[in-house]
Amino acid sequence: MVGGAQNGVVVSQPPPDQALALIRRFRSELVTEDELLRRLEEAAAKGERLRVKFGIDPTFTDVHLGHSVPIRLLRLFQDFGHLPILLLGDATARLGDPTGRNDQRPPLSKEDVEHNAATYLEQIGQVLDLNPKRCELRRNSEWFGAMDFFDSLRLLGRGTVARLLERDDFRARIDQSQPIHLHEMMYPLMQGWDSVMLKADVELGGNDQLFNLHMGRLLQEREGQRPQVCLTTPLLLGTDGRKMSKTYGNHVPLNGEPEDVYGKVMSLGDEPMVDWFRLATSLEGGEIEAVLASHPREAKGRLAWEIVAGLQGAEVADAAAEKFTNQFKHKQLPADIPEVVVSERSLALPNLLQVAGLCQSTSEARRMIRQGGVRIEGEVEHDMGREVALSAEGDGTLVQVGKRKFARIKQG
Repeated sequence: MVGGAQNGVVVSQPPPDQALALIRRFRSELVTEDELLRRLEEAAAKGERLRVKFGIDPTFTDVHLGHSVPIRLLRLFQDFGHLPILLLGDATARLGDPTGRNDQRPPLSKEDVEHNAATYLEQIGQVLDLNPKRCELRRNSEWFGAMDFFDSLRLLGRGTVARLLERDDFRARIDQSQPIHLHEMMYPLMQGWDSVMLKADVELGGNDQLFNLHMGRLLQEREGQRPQVCLTTPLLLGTDGRKMSKTYGNHVPLNGEPEDVYGKVMSLGDEPMVDWFRLATSLEGGEIEAVLASHPREAKGRLAWEIVAGLQGAEVADAAAEKFTNQFKHKQLPADIPEVVVSERSLALPNLLQVAGLCQSTSEARRMIRQGGVRIEGEVEHDMGREVALSAEGDGTLVQVGKRKFARIKQG
C-alpha cells in the first residue's frame, strides 16, 4: 500500500496495477483503461483521492440488486482510499424517463422525489459507507434549481442535435417513427453538466449509460476541465433472465426481508449464477469456480447466503438459509404467518391479495393468479373471479402468493 493524507483523511491505496485488476471485475466499458491507470498512479504518487461519481435518480422507493453493481464498484474505489461522490438526481428524476417509457417512469413531484431519496440513502448505505469523511453526498438540484430559463438555453447551446441523435434509443425511435420530446434531449446534457459541477475524475454507470457518460467528458473538456474516465458496469439480469426491474417483478430489493431475498436468489436459473457471483458477491475468482463446480442447488444456496450476508450480515443469512430449508426442503409452513383481519365477509381474489398485502396491486395479483402462483389452503387457484368467503372463526383462510408470501385472513 501507498499512503498519504487529504482533508484530514488518511488515504491508503493498493498499487495502481493491482487496483486496476480488481476494477476490471466490474468493467463493461472503460474509456480509457490507460487513462484510468495513469490517474491511479498520479493519485498514489501525490497521496490524493480521485473524485469518483455515481448518479442515481430516486424514481421509485426500492433500490434493487442490479442498481448495487455500480454501487459495489463505487465502494471498491472507496476502499482504495478514493472519494466516492453519490449524486442523487432529484432534478433529473423530476424530468421523467429519458427513454420514452413514461408509462413506467412518469415525471415525479418534488415531494415524491424527497420521499424516494430518503429510502434510497437507507438502502445504499447497506453497500456504501456514507460517512461524510469518506463519501460526498450531493443533489443535482443544487445547480439546476438555481438555473433560470436562459441558463437552460445556454446549457442546450453546449450540445448539438447531431450529437444527441447518436444516442441508440433516440436513433431507434426515429427509425420506428416514434416521437422524441425536446425535454428528453435535455437529460444527457444534464447528466453531463453534473460531471462539470462535481469536477469528476471518474464516472460510473450501467452499460446503458455510456452515451451520457461521454457527454460528461465532452462538456468537461469544453469547460476547460480534464475529461472524466467513463467506466460502465454490466447489467445484472433479473431472476427470469430479463432486465432486472420492479416492473417485471424479477428484482431483488436491497431492503427486502432476508428470507425473501434468499428465496428470490434461489429461484434464479443455473446459467446466470456466474454473473451474479461476480457482480453481487465478494468471492474471489477461484472460490467462485470451486462453488460452481458443486451441485447447482448447493451453489445457488451459497450465492443466496453471500448476497444476504453482504447486505445484512452472516447471522441474518444463516437464519434466512435455515428458514428456507425448513419451509421448502422439509415442506414446513413458516412459523410466523401474519394474520390479516378485514371487515368484508368475502372479497374477489385479486382484491383480497391486495388488501392482505400479498400483492401491491390487483394487476399484480391477476398476473400471479394467471401464472399459477396463488394458493388457497394449499391448492393452486386459477379462477380470477373467485369470491373468497371469509370467517371470523378458526385460524383464518391460508393464502400463499409465490413461494414466500403467506397470510391467514379472517373477517372481523
